[in-house]
Amino acid sequence: MASDISDLSLAERAALGSGADFWSTKAIGPVGSLVLTDGPHGVRRQTGATDHLGLAGSEPATCFPPAVALAQSWDPALVRRVGVALGREARALGVDVLLGPGVNIKRDPRGGRNFEYYSEDPSLTGRLGAAWVEGVQSAGVGASLKHFAANNAEHDRMRASSDIDPRPLREIYLRAFAHIVRTARPWTVMCSYNRINGVHAAHDRWLLTDLLRGEWGFDGLVVSDWGAVSDRVASVAAGLDLTMPGGAGAGDEAVVAAVENGSLSAEAVDAAATNVARLVARVRAAQDRGGAGGAAAGAGNGAASSGADAGEPGGGTAQAAGTGDTGVELFADEHHRLAREAAARSIVLLQNDRDLLPLTPGRSIAVLGTFATEPRYQGGGSSHVNPTRLDTPLDEIRALAGEGTVTHHDGTDRDVSTAAAAAADAAVLFLGLAADQESEGFDREHIELPADQLELLAAVVRAQPDTVVVLAHGGVLRLEPVACLAPAVLDGGLLGQAGGGGIADVLFGVVNPSGRLAETVPVRLRDTPAYLNFPGENSHVRYGEGLFVGYRWYDARDMDVCYPFGHGLSYTTFDHTDLTAETAGDGLTVRLTVTNTGTRTGREVVQLYAGVPESQVQRPVRALIGSAVTSELEPGASEQVTIDVAREELAYWETRTDSWVVEPGRYRLWAGASSRDLRAETALELPGDQVRIPITADSTLGEALADPKAAAALAEVFGGMTDSMGDGSAMGMDMMRMIASIPLNRLAGFGMDPDKIRAALDNAGD
Repeated sequence: MASDISDLSLAERAALGSGADFWSTKAIGPVGSLVLTDGPHGVRRQTGATDHLGLAGSEPATCFPPAVALAQSWDPALVRRVGVALGREARALGVDVLLGPGVNIKRDPRGGRNFEYYSEDPSLTGRLGAAWVEGVQSAGVGASLKHFAANNAEHDRMRASSDIDPRPLREIYLRAFAHIVRTARPWTVMCSYNRINGVHAAHDRWLLTDLLRGEWGFDGLVVSDWGAVSDRVASVAAGLDLTMPGGAGAGDEAVVAAVENGSLSAEAVDAAATNVARLVARVRAAQDRGGAGGAAAGAGNGAASSGADAGEPGGGTAQAAGTGDTGVELFADEHHRLAREAAARSIVLLQNDRDLLPLTPGRSIAVLGTFATEPRYQGGGSSHVNPTRLDTPLDEIRALAGEGTVTHHDGTDRDVSTAAAAAADAAVLFLGLAADQESEGFDREHIELPADQLELLAAVVRAQPDTVVVLAHGGVLRLEPVACLAPAVLDGGLLGQAGGGGIADVLFGVVNPSGRLAETVPVRLRDTPAYLNFPGENSHVRYGEGLFVGYRWYDARDMDVCYPFGHGLSYTTFDHTDLTAETAGDGLTVRLTVTNTGTRTGREVVQLYAGVPESQVQRPVRALIGSAVTSELEPGASEQVTIDVAREELAYWETRTDSWVVEPGRYRLWAGASSRDLRAETALELPGDQVRIPITADSTLGEALADPKAAAALAEVFGGMTDSMGDGSAMGMDMMRMIASIPLNRLAGFGMDPDKIRAALDNAGD
């Protein structure tokens, strides 16, 4: 229960709505202070000098794979385990709210912050984001779902308006937020910097109150992104509870003055203060109960611990503060092992010609490139984590390859790298983007690998045909030159502090790769959906591609891609058979059998897509509606997979009624290994929702005649009209098709009695 704020003055209640400093809230009366800090892939707890850009130091914490990589696992259970570990470390470092997950859609591969986001698909994003929230909050730490909403570029991010039509706004850019709010119940939501259709997110009452609280049932606290509020009074009126950062200029006095002069209601200030008090009480109660993580107490939080769910980090009881070890140190080994598992499970085997991989221990290997010794493992900016340790790929490869079998060259001298590759049995070449080539704060201008890296790749492959490329990057790259040259390619994205071990595990087959791409790799930048509308101009970004984001765009246009959404190979093979679907409540239950038909043990990621070929509205050819990860299957073993599909996955936003609608009709379902690798298919008829669009004077004749009630009321009025006009054949036209597009209120100009039209409309509305 929230602390009682009834005895607080107006000034004190207003003060609760702004931070005390950069990372903490104010302690006022019975309401204690909270500490918030950046995530999402590690706890960036700064002590002493603080900043939001990662320039000042922070306490050591486990750097897990950022979302760009973790999403490639397609595994909510794994993401939840990472979330639990993050929650434990946040508790140990005295953090009450961890600022994540980032669930904005990757609209364009040039987006500078794409490494913090999961996918181009809202369904996958929603499931993974919900798992992260559940994990973190099970440890007694609040999550902060961000950035709400339509924050898909860094260019001009504090002013630019994301101008989006209602259907893509609802179906693409808000869908993951809605799913996470309703299923995982995050304790906070962070509003974004940008404007949405001209209104700043921090000042948008429709977004923060009508939609988030009224429609979705959110009962937590809305916090601003750091520096997002330009008008504190407008933000409080809109439903924003906590403005961050705090300190001078937070606007408390302006809020008080606005209430006193009548331009802001006292109820709005009370609601914000109540939500702050409720969050404090929620955090303290969870910590008193002991979250699933069990953590050494941080400063000011008191000791609390508890056992974790089976199979998750956090089992047992952690030592309390003051025993000589901090909580993070106690967790360091366990969490590093989890980080290595997550990294290996997030690596995508893009291609593997001649079954070059896995490598065989004992063969000589030339490891090339600076990323082998100085790995690129996380993005730059506010999420930058100070890792507890850092595995280098070269060391981990040597540990598995066998003594004396591995040489290394940094690749700066091409001749030396050509000679080393030729002298070895195989080469492993590390390529990717450096930290200064992609970061929070700016968008990329292209998606090319550096030219000198491609030249080095060409030279190495000429000398050593058995060359494996390992990629490190936060945003999608144009990989066609790599695919044409290298027989084997591993894509890791950014793999966190244990990425070196994860890479070695996959290279040598200790882990069978099961990662799948969470975004499409195009053939070229100008093929991408937002190419002509990114990043916008004059502080406006037109989302002209509408619903057709990512694979929806490429599949609708039947365009070639370098690697499709969901793609990823394995060292074994799988069959998908016996696909069935049946209605279950408001959704579907889909079942199929997955069989390991290869010679190695491995897990399969099953992807379920749906399409409505005869839809009456614009829709993608197919869209992801569910997925599942099998257990580790031995060669020849089978597993029945069940995927429950919620109604929301099948619905579209009907703009004429402002409601979600499941369209009646025949739905095709595909199960497969990517949006282009569809291995089983079925279909079923769904009754759907019967939606009656109100017939008004502005409706066309065709729309009126398609409505049975309106058609009956209008039959007498228009029957004589069509008889007198004939069928139009003498004029070489289809008369009914022509007049069907005429609005009813315009028919008076064609000789129809307007009084009879109005009377018919009145009858049709009964």
